[in-house]
Amino acid sequence: MKLRYGLLALGILFVTVGRGQSLRSFPLSEVELAPGPFYRAQQTDLQYILELDADRLLAPFRMDAGLEPKAERYGNWENTGLDGHIGGHYLSALALMYASTGNGELKKRLVYMLDELEECQEANGNGYVGGIPGGNEMWKEIARGKIEAASFSLNGKWVPLYNIHKLFAGLRDAFEIAGNPKAKEILVKLSDWLVDITSGLSDEQIQELLISEHGGMNEVLADVSEITGDKKYLVLAEKFSHRKILEPLLHQKDELTGLHANTQIPKVIGFERIAELGNNADWAEASDFFWNTVVEDRSVSIGGNSVREHFHPVGDFSDMIASNQGPETCNTYNMLRLTKMLFLSRPQRKYIDYFERALYNHILSSQNPEGGFVYFTPMRPRHYRVYSQPQEGFWCCVGSGLENHGKYGELIYAHNGPDIYVNLFIPSSLNWKEKGLKLAQQTKFPDEEGSQITLQLKKPTRFKLYVRHPGWVEQGAFSIKVNGKEQKIRPGVSGYVAIDRNWKNGDKVSVGLPMHTTTEYLEAEKTGTSRWASFVHGPIVLAAVTDTTDLDGLFADDSRMGHVANGKLYPLDEAPLIVAEDNEDPSVKVSPSAEKPMTFTTSGLIYPGKYKDMELVPFYTIHNARYMIYWPVVEKDELRQKLDVIREKEKKHLELEERTVDQVATGEQQPETEHHFQGKETNTGMNRGSFWRDSAAWFGYELNNVRKEGKVLRITYFGGDRDREFDIMVNGNLLTTVKQDGSGGDTFYEEDYRIPAEFLKVAEGNYIKVKFVAHKNSRTAGIYHIRLLKE
Repeated sequence: MKLRYGLLALGILFVTVGRGQSLRSFPLSEVELAPGPFYRAQQTDLQYILELDADRLLAPFRMDAGLEPKAERYGNWENTGLDGHIGGHYLSALALMYASTGNGELKKRLVYMLDELEECQEANGNGYVGGIPGGNEMWKEIARGKIEAASFSLNGKWVPLYNIHKLFAGLRDAFEIAGNPKAKEILVKLSDWLVDITSGLSDEQIQELLISEHGGMNEVLADVSEITGDKKYLVLAEKFSHRKILEPLLHQKDELTGLHANTQIPKVIGFERIAELGNNADWAEASDFFWNTVVEDRSVSIGGNSVREHFHPVGDFSDMIASNQGPETCNTYNMLRLTKMLFLSRPQRKYIDYFERALYNHILSSQNPEGGFVYFTPMRPRHYRVYSQPQEGFWCCVGSGLENHGKYGELIYAHNGPDIYVNLFIPSSLNWKEKGLKLAQQTKFPDEEGSQITLQLKKPTRFKLYVRHPGWVEQGAFSIKVNGKEQKIRPGVSGYVAIDRNWKNGDKVSVGLPMHTTTEYLEAEKTGTSRWASFVHGPIVLAAVTDTTDLDGLFADDSRMGHVANGKLYPLDEAPLIVAEDNEDPSVKVSPSAEKPMTFTTSGLIYPGKYKDMELVPFYTIHNARYMIYWPVVEKDELRQKLDVIREKEKKHLELEERTVDQVATGEQQPETEHHFQGKETNTGMNRGSFWRDSAAWFGYELNNVRKEGKVLRITYFGGDRDREFDIMVNGNLLTTVKQDGSGGDTFYEEDYRIPAEFLKVAEGNYIKVKFVAHKNSRTAGIYHIRLLKE
């Protein structure tokens, strides 16, 4: 994604920006959405929130405190080790939605949740409250200095710091956004508990803790410091800042490839928050460098990033195109949180342009109009998304999804004290109680290319109204009228037009926002095509519905991989593509429909002919269907050659997918968690863009084999591994002994092992257990991938 619109903006007033000219957002309670796509999404989310049972969400907290639960806890991630994390998100969601809508039932539920959490905290007796199974004992181990941290586990638990961060953040939001004083009391006691259990740990031991995913613990501790005025929490926030990630960023080095994306983004939010409170320019620059790297080099047109939850190599989006696990919604949730902070501290158009792009095209699109949240949004041609159900799916993206659609009013407007900034063109109203000023924005954007702002004032008042000149409006096309009179506009550099006048009640500002269609490219050489294109009209990503076939698991159940669209992968060589002539820009053949707003035709652009009547529409309007966002672009005289290359690659890929019963991408969080990873003395790493796991003792997984079709185990190794001797065990039986001497060469290779029928007969339930056991004074090989195959 390249949001490089150029440096020229237009403004009546030449506006400069810097760290000293920070802005403040308005409270959600002062911004009300008017009918439009964001209002509809807000109301859908509101109903989803109300369908959840507070007692079921609270059950893990009561159980861990030794209290009788009042209802059965939810399933899915909420009873497989991440118990209680949705309860924390729920606090935030209630606070955000209550502030945005004033709905009394939300306030009632928030009060109830806090009363129950207070009872749990009192039962624990030490300030702690959490839903982590066996959490109390685990934290005591950590306080004694017993720390066994891996990327996605800590002392045998599934990311407990990440889990409890959701509660910290929920309590903060309940206090700061919803104004509940009890939330502050619980939060401060919980923070004091954390200070206490880490007081005996060295800085090195805390950094060891941070190997495990821990959300934005540094950010929320910094927030507690500001809430209480006590510096001890800021000191702990700095200690909870992961130096392994921070140090390269301080030196402007991009070492993100292969890292779990949503583990890193909250850390950087914390770096920025600490920079704000401590006036630390170096940490602020590090946060900005991270933002630029992710947005400019690792994001697709909808504003999302990551493949199978990890950052891909810069300049190679091939896995993004091939995978059914594209950008994760949580990543964009956190990128928008970081973007908001950066924009408010140093207002620049690049931040708000990205915020708008990601808000419309990823966040707004990530909720089904009937309810349900999306985990992955595949970029793979002719694939689809799946949605959660209120009583079924409890993934991380459900937690952040509950929050996403309740806070759309957070950055439509901002102010710097006396002056107002209009940042987004979303139908809404602002009631600035402190100034006795009301502002109403009427627009059908993007269905219409403009917006009208009406001011209501008790008395004439002089101030500046800053109106954003988006990067997607061409130079000279942007226009502003005040009470019908065209305003003279001259160039500036900030991306905002400043109207400085003595405003009167009833004044109207009309903003002209002409849009045009552009082509944005990805590079994806490994797929056999040199270019993949996405069409963008103004800030709106256009996509096409291809069909509604084979939408397996469209509304996910509680199965362990239910959040992934695991339906049939349609061959890339059979997907529609763009045929360009003489290096022309394909967007010149994208034409608006005369009958329907934001609908476009592609005369003579798409091959083969059966797709010639396909329409492009905003991606956020597409649901319950397979779609095209990215299109392969080929020159007309290269068409046959390119198709042959794609066809050969896809044939092998799809044949393997057809044989695959189950698989584990070793070293990656979700695949390992979903396959019940266990191990001892085990490490992970990356080699040439691929993850591995090895061990000086053992590690293993449970592979799904419901239909008993899996009879061959395929393991991916690296040929250069040497002095490795280990056993592969299946269901407790020795399958084979492997010895590696490095003779496999400087490349990856695969070995197939047939599983004897008698090994399969002793399988427990629908799974087979695969275990890698190192011989004495040796290690297992680096295991790069595991597949269970049909014969």
